[in-house]
Amino acid sequence: MSLEVLPVTGLPEIAPGADLGELIAKYGAFEDGDILLVTSKIVSKAEGRILQAADREAAIDAETVRVVARRGPARIVENRNGLVMAAAGVDASNTAPGTVLLLPEDPDASARALRERLGELTGRRLAVVVTDTFGRPWRTGLTDVAVGAAGLPVLEDHRGRTDSHGNPLQLTVTATADELAAAGDLVKGKATGTPVAVVRGLGHLVTDEHGDGVRPLIRPATDDMFRLGTSEALRQAVTLRRTVRSFTAEPVDPAAVRRAVAAAVTAPAPHHTTPWRFVLLESPQARVDLLDAMLDAWRRDLRELDGWDEEKIARRTARGDVLRNAPYLVVPCLVMDGSHDYPDARRSTAEREMFTVAIGAAVQNLLVALTGEGYGSAWVSSTMFCRDTVRRVLDLPDSWDPMGAVAVGRPAETPKNRPPRPADPFLTTR
Repeated sequence: MSLEVLPVTGLPEIAPGADLGELIAKYGAFEDGDILLVTSKIVSKAEGRILQAADREAAIDAETVRVVARRGPARIVENRNGLVMAAAGVDASNTAPGTVLLLPEDPDASARALRERLGELTGRRLAVVVTDTFGRPWRTGLTDVAVGAAGLPVLEDHRGRTDSHGNPLQLTVTATADELAAAGDLVKGKATGTPVAVVRGLGHLVTDEHGDGVRPLIRPATDDMFRLGTSEALRQAVTLRRTVRSFTAEPVDPAAVRRAVAAAVTAPAPHHTTPWRFVLLESPQARVDLLDAMLDAWRRDLRELDGWDEEKIARRTARGDVLRNAPYLVVPCLVMDGSHDYPDARRSTAEREMFTVAIGAAVQNLLVALTGEGYGSAWVSSTMFCRDTVRRVLDLPDSWDPMGAVAVGRPAETPKNRPPRPADPFLTTR
């Protein structure tokens, strides 16, 4: 197999309303099976997708359906066609000074229309790929990719085939349209005024039907492991953290909990101390032993100290079912190692409060990290009301102070959406 990549030269500046198909047909020479690679900018110009530069930020906002990442003024966003790219594809290059270009409103529709027009004018069996320049995660530099397509499959699925050594291919799916777009850019260039190229020699890829366009190239959200930038992912994890009180029976991955604990212990703490310990109750028997002992202690205290009857005690202790029904428990403990001794109660109290704030920060880190791992959680304070019982059952040192318990598991149902909570009601400025 051999192929050629040929530039289509001589095209004039494209004006709004131009018959792009007629111009390309006039300046190019085509054969059956050719694949045309057309820069999106000339499609946008022909379709009148031009704005004054002063409207660029508003245009980005209008084209954006989701912010993926933001750093300073730079934004990586998902646009209305599902493409994830810088500034929603709003571009100030290769357009008149003082103007910016939007992407074609529907690049697949643009590719189909252009293919039909070229077929009508040339009588050739062609495919069309509309291209645009993308950056890529993890790699420096830009390359052209397909943003619209007609007349060819944009993916080639190799799964189920074997390689040259007879090994089965299980994951390989080639982005054919993107490879063609990048090849075309080698002869189009970024500053040569050559917006169209032809790939010749791959006529077997050209189909009678227009096909599905570039939609198959766009990774579904459920498969996207990198759906958000770092700060956006952190904010979303904080926002999505909920108290989950109903769990499935699916076992919890101990490694995921350990990763969450590793995040927890990055919390700030006084005097360069590490005042956190986390007891992981991974066996069902350990959880039952602890919860049964805690229940006995609670019942005794409510009966003897508060004078409650059994019905009222049953209602109160039923709140602990969230711990009993969870497939995994974590007991965070505060240790005062490294704390300062003071002769007066005021400073001693403040010292204790400093360490308590540190364990609270660690627990919040834990809960947010568990959310990022796909687990629900509920922090329940009950161990704080029977600390001696917890230490005895779990065989903990006297210096370890249980600070509640965290139930962990897969949520049994999707938590309800809650409206964003603005900061203003909680702020006082001076």
